[in-house]
Amino acid sequence: MSKIVKLKKGFDIKLVGKANQELADFAPAQTFAIKPTDFVGLQRPKVLVNEGDTVKAGTPIMFDKAMDQVIYASPVSGEVVEIKRGEKRKLLEIKILADQTISHEDLGKADVASLDRDALAAKIAGSGIWPNIIQRPYGVVANPTDIPKAIFVSGFDTNPLAADYGFTLKGEDKYFQAGIDALAKLTSGKVHLNLDGASTPPAVFANVKNAEINKFSGPHPAGNVGIQIHHLDPINKGEIAWTVNPYGVVQIGKLLLEGIYDASKIIAITGSEVTKAAYVKTFSGACVSTFTKGNLNSGHVRVVSGNVLSGEKISLDGFVGFYHNQITVIPEGDYEEFLGWLKPTTTKLSFSKALGIFSFLHKGEFKVDTNTHGEERPFVVSGVFEKVLPMDILPTYLFKAIVSEDFDEMEELGLYEIIEEDVALCEFVDPSKNDLQELVRNGIELLMYS
Repeated sequence: MSKIVKLKKGFDIKLVGKANQELADFAPAQTFAIKPTDFVGLQRPKVLVNEGDTVKAGTPIMFDKAMDQVIYASPVSGEVVEIKRGEKRKLLEIKILADQTISHEDLGKADVASLDRDALAAKIAGSGIWPNIIQRPYGVVANPTDIPKAIFVSGFDTNPLAADYGFTLKGEDKYFQAGIDALAKLTSGKVHLNLDGASTPPAVFANVKNAEINKFSGPHPAGNVGIQIHHLDPINKGEIAWTVNPYGVVQIGKLLLEGIYDASKIIAITGSEVTKAAYVKTFSGACVSTFTKGNLNSGHVRVVSGNVLSGEKISLDGFVGFYHNQITVIPEGDYEEFLGWLKPTTTKLSFSKALGIFSFLHKGEFKVDTNTHGEERPFVVSGVFEKVLPMDILPTYLFKAIVSEDFDEMEELGLYEIIEEDVALCEFVDPSKNDLQELVRNGIELLMYS
């Protein structure tokens, strides 16, 4: 039965630099990359190509020796120009110089009704699309042989400057429905499509069938799928659920209806430091230099693949992450601020009432930089985490259990229910300046490999 959930806890971060709903005329990106570091849980990547090889969109590029049925494929056609490795030959990037016209591997169309569950999972796993399917708990690429109790799709994003699915997925209705139909066959339970209860759903989600439609309203992180799972069907020890972002659902639909791996996507170029905040059509793994060159207000900036809370810092010639549909550019905050926290101001964004009483006088959006306004300090119990995390768990005690490596406490206090993005807002408001997202990942890995 569909649910309507109204959340009160959380905090909306309103920033300058939201993308205008128009496609910008940037020159097309020429270089694309697959980054193994994007895929949490990828243990032993095996590269299937060499430098100089010619590939098509959908050509297998690598696989994980620990789960060899899942293929990671090229997003474009072109030439493999570099296989970049780091310390101890750790695979960092596989770069591809794209053709002007993209050609695709013919992966074969398929009728969902004619395939059994295992055949459908095998088809998606062999296409390059499967990494869009994430397992909860742990937040790792799902195993095709598992059968989840439910699959969850969040149809809205409440992160700062997030891309609008109504714009990025416009006209993809039939592919989204085909993807939902496929997901329904992969689970023993329901497919949950969760929408923003405070606004009219985009056309791509308006008439979806074969899924349970739920509505959530409230401040960020209401759009996080982990928060939604907690209020719909919490994950207990021994249970598995899957999550898929709407873009991944569309990709599954295109595989079945067109027989191709289509990695094209519309991403939002956002942030206070871009001259032109707009959308651009490109492919997964695009080099961002094309979109930032000549489009910056200053040279001293932080480029983030994703949003400012849980995205990844990249260089000016870095690459868009596999799971990201947004680039954010904000000023670097590498400066000292003498007693900055004591100065009353209306220009600083803060959740704290001590400073926030003045920020409430600020009308509109904030321009923020990367300065943390203080250094890491001893872990203090302030009660602030409980005000921004709309889950029935005790985050402060959970974080302390991870620090002390208390496995029983970690399980009992809810570590199975969260991943990094779910505590990103806790990290933002933390007066102790702890890297809580890294802390949570460390705790997850302790449970996974114990």
